Amino acid sequence: MDRIRIVGGNRINGRIPISGAKNAALPLMIASLLTDDTLTLENVPHLADVEQLIRILGNHGVDYSVNGRRERQNEGYSRTINFTARSIVDTTAPYELVSKMRASFWVIGPLLARMGEAKVSLPGGCAIGTRPVDLFLEGLQALGARIDVENGYVIAKTNGRLTGNRYVFPKVSVGATHVLIMAASLAKGETVLENAAREPEIVNLAECLNAMGAKITGAGTSTIVIDGVDALSGARHQVIPDRIETGTYAMAVAMAGGDVILEGARADLLQGALDVIAQTGAEIIPVNSGIRVRRNGSGIAPVDVTTEPFPGFPTDLQAQFMGLMTMAEGKSRITETIFENRFMHVQELARLGAHITLAGQTAIVDGVRKLKGAPVMATDLRASVSLVIAGLAAEGETVVNRVYHLDRGFERLEEKLSGCGATIERISS
Repeated sequence: MDRIRIVGGNRINGRIPISGAKNAALPLMIASLLTDDTLTLENVPHLADVEQLIRILGNHGVDYSVNGRRERQNEGYSRTINFTARSIVDTTAPYELVSKMRASFWVIGPLLARMGEAKVSLPGGCAIGTRPVDLFLEGLQALGARIDVENGYVIAKTNGRLTGNRYVFPKVSVGATHVLIMAASLAKGETVLENAAREPEIVNLAECLNAMGAKITGAGTSTIVIDGVDALSGARHQVIPDRIETGTYAMAVAMAGGDVILEGARADLLQGALDVIAQTGAEIIPVNSGIRVRRNGSGIAPVDVTTEPFPGFPTDLQAQFMGLMTMAEGKSRITETIFENRFMHVQELARLGAHITLAGQTAIVDGVRKLKGAPVMATDLRASVSLVIAGLAAEGETVVNRVYHLDRGFERLEEKLSGCGATIERISS
């Protein structure tokens, strides 16, 4: 099992290319099930989760081909991939595939909309809380689906096409918003989704579906209107840059010090998080090629944050921000409102010398003058990279175990950081 070895203390300077967003690429790939034409996606990141979803889509009959790498890009970075679901050969998504990645449950929407039936295993994924699928199922029922849960599988059927309807999400759900947008695109009549998620990845999906012939308005607001169409065609669409990767590297610069251009980053995708990082003392400067982040060696100011749906501070940056706050000059409070059980990284940061106490859904971080390297273990995708951020500033050697979590969401992280002067390497077992 691979490990990441870090020797802290180096400032990071240079340029880091921001990859395509995993959280945008996955629903876009799933959208290929909605048409028998080819959907070509540009800027698809090379990640374990993407490869797993390719296998899942292949189980349903989706063919794929990979074009050459982007111009002036190193081998292995984001790719252009063609997805063609000429015919759906199987409407069942089995446990052995779905249990490895939660987002694969989302195939239920397109399969039901196009084929009138779907049998999908209840999902797996990171151990950061239950994250039930009740909103997905309630929304599909509002569109006319009959839903049963048997032996760990959701069995969804409809007589003919789904039917447009009004559905109000009891709470904001990015995943359920993705699924219902896709399902409603082929429904008969108009669907109105209220209290919908507003994340940039939702907008990216809606733009892709519109390019395929869907009629969707309001994406990026809390009310989305979908006029169903009889069929969708192929299209060519680009995955947006990864705002979570952007925020992660911005925090790495704030932690270690240095001056880095995040190439291809878009500030509008995470302005709330950038504002918080700026409050810690780092400079955030928009430039033509992306975002420049620098910290000249001054201390890290403590900042209180609460995770919120977009445009608030993302839950997927909470662990990284906690890593940054471990060396702040004072106390900070980090409150998690999106997922329960998302403080599993606290004990691992403590192994590096961090002082963190938990009070319900709030972590109180008492910044220390120095961290010391130690062996640590990644517990989920975002927690793994919080340990990398802490290790960049810790004295001595930090070894992060179970980095398969990290490989799910960060494309060649060790290469990007080592290219900017960090002492970081992958150790293959």
